Amino acid sequence: MSDVAVLSDSQCLELLRGEQVGRVALCTVDGPQVFPVNFTLTDDSVVFRTTAYSVLGTHAWQSRLAFEVDQIDTERRSGWSVVASGPGAQVRPGPELDDIVRTWNPDPWAGGTRPLYVRLRWDTLSGRRIGPA
Repeated sequence: MSDVAVLSDSQCLELLRGEQVGRVALCTVDGPQVFPVNFTLTDDSVVFRTTAYSVLGTHAWQSRLAFEVDQIDTERRSGWSVVASGPGAQVRPGPELDDIVRTWNPDPWAGGTRPLYVRLRWDTLSGRRIGPA
């Protein structure tokens, strides 16, 4: 059996930077919901795109969110997980959105238009690793 190692903020950021897909979790009147998204990092934030009328488009930019990225190796019984949580906010048209689009534009894999940009500026960042580093 392997011990669980707590990751530092810098280790968490390094792992986040190496991924393109994560999961956004939020609570709605129908209960907790989790959605896979393509994302990018900007300073202390996760940014993703969604449609205006989806659950994320309706709720994510006005509630507290959790965002999780992980990597699991079942054969080696190892892996890691990073969780960021904080308030969601819509990124409105203007200089900030222009900068995101120019430098870090998240590229959704799902078809259709995803014009709404949502930023999760984390106030909590944590990570765990199990198995060989």
